[in-house]
Amino acid sequence: MSTPRDLSDVLDRLRAVSEDLADHAIAVLSEASREGQTKRPAEERAITQARRAVEKAIATLESVQRQA
Repeated sequence: MSTPRDLSDVLDRLRAVSEDLADHAIAVLSEASREGQTKRPAEERAITQARRAVEKAIATLESVQRQA
């Protein structure tokens, strides 16, 4: 069984992943803008979808941690 400390470590790593994904999405958008694209690139949409999934995991684990 995980301890609250174990979850804190996992949450910290997930938050870092979320930030990395956000940075990558911004980089993709910036590159698309420099290239004159007017639509969101599929790559950025996929990265953003992955980031939302990570954020959902963070929220779920925070809820578990509060209940512990």
